[in-house]
Amino acid sequence: MLNSPRLPPQEIKVASDTTIIGANSKAVLTGFGLLVKDQKNVIIRNIAIKEVLAANADALGIQKSTNVWVDHVDLSSNLNHDKDYYDGLLDVTHAADWVTISNSFIHDHWKASLVGHSDSNGAEDKGFLHVTYANNFWQNVNSRGPSIRFGTAHIYNSYHNNVSDGINTREGAQVLVESNAWANSKKALYSTNAGYAVANDNDFGSSSNEALKGTLTGSKLGYSYSLVGSSKVKAAVVGSAGNTLSF
Repeated sequence: MLNSPRLPPQEIKVASDTTIIGANSKAVLTGFGLLVKDQKNVIIRNIAIKEVLAANADALGIQKSTNVWVDHVDLSSNLNHDKDYYDGLLDVTHAADWVTISNSFIHDHWKASLVGHSDSNGAEDKGFLHVTYANNFWQNVNSRGPSIRFGTAHIYNSYHNNVSDGINTREGAQVLVESNAWANSKKALYSTNAGYAVANDNDFGSSSNEALKGTLTGSKLGYSYSLVGSSKVKAAVVGSAGNTLSF
């Protein structure tokens, strides 16, 4: 009989009607992440996931699932390796729908977060991929901050520091960008292949809005929300975003 160290799973699959809550900041997954696939009604709160190798998939993957809330998570790797050493931190793909990512710290990574995984997947994705990013802190990110294909996204009350390639709206996506601020960032908001955005009260810092004018407005979202204002968003999210809760 051979004795060997027990290896962590490549990823943990999360079932429908499941809530995962970290008791405090010590709730950390290292080297493996979570997958929500073909499920519904999932809540993931107050955990950290870090350094998930590309061979072990994304830190947090959401596929073909509906009504998923990701709140107060800390997602990271590092920038010490090439861009393919790790995969995505938080990817929403394969016609997932009604997903919210809030109060989270997304940092130190090459390819942070995408909505829609391929330019050729429109047949599956169109009409789905409704995603909200609210009150998040993005820092030291090279790209996908986030990248949105085909879907409908609302990005508000978020602070972006040292993000090289920020919000990329593409392949017909409609994005509403409100009450955000960027610092030390190169490309804050831009279009690829006919992606669209409406931008209200954003401080792009030394960058700018290069996206095609979209049509998405708050009245079309189907929910109410509060904006803190681009001048106050840094103070509102830095220090509170991430796995900062205690239960």
